[in-house]
Amino acid sequence: MQANLEVLEGLVRRLDISVPMDQLETEVQNRLKRLARKVKMDGFRPGKAPLSAVVRQHGAGVRQEVLGETLQSRFGEAVQAHQLRIAGYPRFEPKAGQGAASAMTFSASFEVYPEVRIDSLADGKISRPNVALGDADVAKTLEVLQKQRRAFEPVARPAAEGDLIKFDYQGTVDGTAFEGGKGEDFAAVVGEGRLLKDFEQALIGLAAGDGKGFDLTFPDDYAAKELAGKTAHFEVQVKDVQMPVLPAVDAEFARALGVEDGDVDKLKAEVKTNLEREVKRRVQGKLKEQTMELLLQKSTLDLPQSLVAMETDRLMKMTEADMQARGVQSVKLSADMFTGQAERRVRLGLILAEIVQANKLVAQPDQIRTLIQEQAQSYEEPEQVVQWYYQNPERMQEIESLALEENVVAWVAGQAQVEDVTTSFEELMGRA
Repeated sequence: MQANLEVLEGLVRRLDISVPMDQLETEVQNRLKRLARKVKMDGFRPGKAPLSAVVRQHGAGVRQEVLGETLQSRFGEAVQAHQLRIAGYPRFEPKAGQGAASAMTFSASFEVYPEVRIDSLADGKISRPNVALGDADVAKTLEVLQKQRRAFEPVARPAAEGDLIKFDYQGTVDGTAFEGGKGEDFAAVVGEGRLLKDFEQALIGLAAGDGKGFDLTFPDDYAAKELAGKTAHFEVQVKDVQMPVLPAVDAEFARALGVEDGDVDKLKAEVKTNLEREVKRRVQGKLKEQTMELLLQKSTLDLPQSLVAMETDRLMKMTEADMQARGVQSVKLSADMFTGQAERRVRLGLILAEIVQANKLVAQPDQIRTLIQEQAQSYEEPEQVVQWYYQNPERMQEIESLALEENVVAWVAGQAQVEDVTTSFEELMGRA
């Protein structure tokens, strides 16, 4: 077999592969004979059709099948002989100006994986949040849980932030009513952001039975484009004001949150454990984000466009499937919308693979087990979740990838300058 390698622009390579026609035709005839012994054709019993009829009906398809398999096989042999690492899939084309009739020559064009060059990370800087959880953080979390289980009771006073207000409203723009500008018995909690902030502020101070008129200018980026940037006049009539009543943090509250014996101290301990788990996850996420940015800055490589195209197509199909699941059908997506993200993902994937291979940062079984157990802790039956992971190859692959990313983050942290920064829980959560 002859397979000449040609280096083209960038990562593109081309192999000329010669396919002997006698071997090809021999395999085609053998397959057609085997097919004739079992094929079903009109006018003949199964396996009794003459070979000439089988050739007429199936010859072209069988020849194409054998040619494809032969090309793939010989291409694989040539790749091994030249010790190439193929990125994406090859494109086969008959070579112009064929020579002897005893052979056909095809050109296989493809890309190879690039050389990844990573500069020293010694001057790279990474900030690691250092969070010390305290009783105040547990208390704030319990307050959030209380608010999620709040009740509302009617009050005779004017409305304040946090109250549930029921009201009728009518809106006009330049004296003309607009779609969505009228409602009856509309209920909203002031301060939760369901209404525009200026609308909420206009309701504060009104009691049941009060009415009020006010002007409101819609934001320039308002979802209803026909109202964006316009000023509307609203008339509201308040029908009911209710204040929030939080449940006490007691045995009943603890049982409602899954603590069967109602032990409040046990509830607080579980809340703190959950917060610690969330802190660990968030800190690891911050480190990973900074690590990836540092690696992108410090690495040089050519991108295989075939891998970018494949990743672009994957991202687009994932988005389309997600939109369809959400009932969104009318948005037209194009590959250009995903190219930038695809290039970043491919670049990072190649960089991480290089670091993992060069430094033997393989995922260890105990590391994978720990990650799975951490994932399972948020479920009621964690052991069942652990078993589910181990029985699902795709999920196991996701966990292994997560473990490899953690190993890379740890490796980069050992190379770069890491500064511990005292951070509150609220800051870590983005609430400060």
